[in-house]
Amino acid sequence: MHILVRRYEPSDQEAIEIIYPDAIKEHINPAFLHAMTQPLHITISLFICIGAYLLGGSVILALISGGAWVGLVYCCCYEYYASYVQKRLRTELKDIPGHYLSNPDNCFWVAEAEMDGRRQILGMVAVKAKDDGDGKKHGELLRMSVLSTCRRAGLGQQLAKTAEDFCKERSFTKIILSTSSTQRAAVALYNKMGFKLVLVHTQSERPKWLVWMSKVKILYMEKIM
Repeated sequence: MHILVRRYEPSDQEAIEIIYPDAIKEHINPAFLHAMTQPLHITISLFICIGAYLLGGSVILALISGGAWVGLVYCCCYEYYASYVQKRLRTELKDIPGHYLSNPDNCFWVAEAEMDGRRQILGMVAVKAKDDGDGKKHGELLRMSVLSTCRRAGLGQQLAKTAEDFCKERSFTKIILSTSSTQRAAVALYNKMGFKLVLVHTQSERPKWLVWMSKVKILYMEKIM
């Protein structure tokens, strides 16, 4: 299918509010599986099940107690991503012209294609300019999202290339981005495009206990222009 990457228009808002949650929340299950395979969480699961059995003498109680712990881990993984999505939708994505289009060094794009006889928005990406402190600027790649039903069609690479070309046109020194450890396809794409991993950390706007429970890490990457 022919894909057109173009600048955001107000009529795209409804599609943005569908694509972004769809793209981000799909990482909940991978995050949960990753968290539950960590040695500490496995140990806690076994401790809870054995403890409940010894205290109550019931296999059913042990299973219920273990299931409650597993459910709590899942809820934490869900909240990690869902709360992030909701905050973005309430702030910058609610006013894309104000946050991204009012400055000529920022931009927000959508990717659209004709499907079933009508134009449909399939993805999005943005760039914000950041000061280097020496009179130069670099760009931050943000909100890269592709509808889950349209993966593996080169759409993500086309969006990222559009953002990169924009940064080159403005002579930015580099492009930076942050992504989570569960977004493996995105990380593979960024590596393919020449981005290098600079830092791995767990700092975020989420509560520390939520980060600890979900075991999600943030990957900071950059590409020198």
